[in-house]
Amino acid sequence: MPQINFVLIFVFGLAMVMFTLENTAATTVRFLPGMSTTMPLAVLLLVVGGVGATAAWVFAVWTGVTRNITAGEQSQAQQVQIQELQQDVERYRAAMDAQLSLLPASGESSSGVAEAS
Repeated sequence: MPQINFVLIFVFGLAMVMFTLENTAATTVRFLPGMSTTMPLAVLLLVVGGVGATAAWVFAVWTGVTRNITAGEQSQAQQVQIQELQQDVERYRAAMDAQLSLLPASGESSSGVAEAS
C-alpha cells in the first residue's frame, strides 16, 4: 500500500509541475473594485485549490467535533437510562422477594395435601 501511495503522490506532483510549466500566462485577478493583482494562472489555481482544500479540512474537523459532542450527549443519556433500568430491576426483585415470602413453602403445602387424603 505505501508503494501505491508513493506512485500516486509522484504522479500528482509531476502533473502539477507540468501544469505549472504550461500555464505561465499572466492573469489579472480582481478581489474588490480597485483591488487587483497579476499572477501566473498556475499560481492562481494552486492558491485557489489550497484555499478549497483548507476549507474542506476545516469543514471535516467541524463535522467530527459536532459528531463527537452528539455522541457524548447520547452516551450520557444512555447511562442515565441504564441507571433507571437498574433501579427498576432492583425494585422488581424486592417486590418479587416480598411476594415469595408470602407464599407457603412447597414442603408445607404437599404435606397438608397428603394429610387430607
